[in-house]
Amino acid sequence: MGGSLAGLLAAHVLAGHADRVTVVERDRFPEGGGARPGVPQGRHPHVLLKGGQTALESLLPGFLAELRAAGAPWVGLPSDMALWQNGHWLRRFPASTHIFTGSRGQLEELVRRRVLADPAIEVLEGTDVVGFLGDSARVRGVRVRDRAEGAGAGLRDLAADLVVDASGAGTKAPQWLTELGAGAVHEETIDTGLAYASRIYRGEGGIQLDADTVGYYVYPSPEQIHGGGALPLEDGTHLVIVSGLRGDEPPTGDEEFVAYTKRLGHPLLDRWLAEAEPLTPPFGFRRTSNVRRRYDLPGTPAGFLATGDALCTFNPIYGQGMAIAAMSAVALRDALAGTGRRTPTTRRVQRVLLAASRQAWDISAGADRQMPGAVGTAAAIRPADRVSGWYLRRVTDRSPGDPVVGRAFRAVLTLAEPVTALFAPPVLRAVLFGAPAPTPAQPQSSRELDRA
Repeated sequence: MGGSLAGLLAAHVLAGHADRVTVVERDRFPEGGGARPGVPQGRHPHVLLKGGQTALESLLPGFLAELRAAGAPWVGLPSDMALWQNGHWLRRFPASTHIFTGSRGQLEELVRRRVLADPAIEVLEGTDVVGFLGDSARVRGVRVRDRAEGAGAGLRDLAADLVVDASGAGTKAPQWLTELGAGAVHEETIDTGLAYASRIYRGEGGIQLDADTVGYYVYPSPEQIHGGGALPLEDGTHLVIVSGLRGDEPPTGDEEFVAYTKRLGHPLLDRWLAEAEPLTPPFGFRRTSNVRRRYDLPGTPAGFLATGDALCTFNPIYGQGMAIAAMSAVALRDALAGTGRRTPTTRRVQRVLLAASRQAWDISAGADRQMPGAVGTAAAIRPADRVSGWYLRRVTDRSPGDPVVGRAFRAVLTLAEPVTALFAPPVLRAVLFGAPAPTPAQPQSSRELDRA
């Protein structure tokens, strides 16, 4: 269910274990990788973090070279961007990690081309899933409707040995499972009320510092609730984003959007926009809750799995969704490839998929719990959160100016290393006993790259 990244990559893995894999997608795929209605964030910034790059290359060898050949910007952090975090400009050290910042549509189209070349995989485009087949013990297929036929027409049943929900944050699987007689799905939610708006601009050169400064970003935090910046796209344009919290959402009017950038605390982006050419109107987005569905608990029927945003949705501001889609597919592949083990049950595999998203959830949910006005069933700050929060605040205070702490922090945030990397002895010493290193008073240009 779902032909986006999570669904395509799950289909790619399952094609090695099934005679036929059917992908049911409500949209018709666009030509050339354009935005589509089924990806509501498609017009907004997307980044492919290091953990997702590693996973995609493992699933589709040669994919990263193909992505770079297509022009997707490969941006070094912190060397290639002017970055502001917790009231400090990051010192521009040589890159310790890279992210892809091209459009979601471009990356998805390249994945789609690779995956659908497999003859074992078929796609039903323009088709809605409207319910499950089976009973409270086992899901045995889905009922689908051709969208061109209209409501109530064109219904048919597709039997399946396994149904995978990759339909995204708007999944209706919890409702359909209860209709089969299964118990209600336990959901954990955290909502800060964060909203953002995005717009494409074309400007000459880099982000006003110099031609080699390809982007600019202000990370939101409890002390700096407004975030945003400009990220390069594959065609030489920049996707500009601004964000705010509940009651102070970014506007989507032309002049109001530009005026809102003044809330970022530094005029760098505002000055650049004064000279850049807007190519699209601003588009808003407000569905930014963290939601985790616990299908791994007793009561979920066999024959059903959830992956991607249908399993765990993160506040998109942290850029984790595409990486977790790929990392979950690797986890699915490894769970099914085990030798000398019992045939894996869907519950065991579901636990593996949940584990693949755990670090991203801990990062996104942990940060959002600290934001003013956070609500939800998992929004309460627990005693353990206070201890870890104290240490992480010291990490974030030191990462802008300390190359050792900054390298470890970026590795964890980009899902390249586990959280334990923040407790490696050199990092631990710097965090517990070292004072925060000086940071620049103004954003550095690429010519001022710090070699320390």
